[in-house]
Amino acid sequence: MGKTLSFEEPIVRLREKITELEQFTEESDVDLSDEIATLKTRLKNLEKDIYGNMKTWDRVQVARHQERPTTLDYIDELFEDFIQLHGDRTFGDDEAIVGGIASFDSLPITVIGHQRGRDTKENVRRNFGMPHPEGYRKALRLMKQAEKFHRPIICLIDTKGAYPGKAAEERGQSEAIAKNLVEMAGLTVPIISIVIGEGGSGGALALGVANHIHMLEHSTYSVISPEGAASILWKDASLSKQAAEAMRITAPHLLEMGIIDEIIPEVLGGAHRDPKAQAVKISEVLTDSIATLKALSADEIVENRYDKFRRIGVFTE
Repeated sequence: MGKTLSFEEPIVRLREKITELEQFTEESDVDLSDEIATLKTRLKNLEKDIYGNMKTWDRVQVARHQERPTTLDYIDELFEDFIQLHGDRTFGDDEAIVGGIASFDSLPITVIGHQRGRDTKENVRRNFGMPHPEGYRKALRLMKQAEKFHRPIICLIDTKGAYPGKAAEERGQSEAIAKNLVEMAGLTVPIISIVIGEGGSGGALALGVANHIHMLEHSTYSVISPEGAASILWKDASLSKQAAEAMRITAPHLLEMGIIDEIIPEVLGGAHRDPKAQAVKISEVLTDSIATLKALSADEIVENRYDKFRRIGVFTE
């Protein structure tokens, strides 16, 4: 099962032991079925214990897993008749953001999301899922098109952050993100955002000004990466585990603080273990969200989004 994360090592060792005994039984006349059954029961309990009590850094590792389903993976599973649209009509096409029109349960929708790669070659093509300004302008173009044709907008968030390179800054990276925030706040169609992996900084927020924000159970959503926070606060990126704990970046933390609306449970061990089953869980949440928001008028949709963000945070005078 691909890359093994550090906290999963006890599970992997027990699985290897079970496989070893099964092979020995096949190659000899010794019956070890009782021992194997006992180990399988122990494995099931161990998986429930480890995956049911994951620490913040464990969730960060799962959110970054190289086999974690991407936006295009979920588009294939969740939607029908997807037509990908390209370009920002100003500079070019940014492959770190994909989007287009599709149908969900026979309802026309617009879907937009960050897209990272599976391997080095694809990551270079997708710029490691870190968009340039033309990516955000493409996203906004598709959102305005969705508003024109009264289509709900579904955004899938999965990025370490917007690309911080010189060329991106020269082409107006901060302005592109800021414009998305302003324009999304006033769109008169339902917007549903789902954090499917990492949700990093303004690069994620540019697709996150939504009526409903959901997070997969082991995804993260933060103003900066744990490594970046540790470097700034303590001048030591190796303290990223402590930074992750202090920042409260996981779905349970964010639900508690009222920043997100709902946690979407993941299959045991993480979404990468069964993308099809995970897509079913996402579909159920999307169905409920769309039904709730479709019942609102255009003015109510804007007011609902405004009230949501006004409720985030507290202050004292």
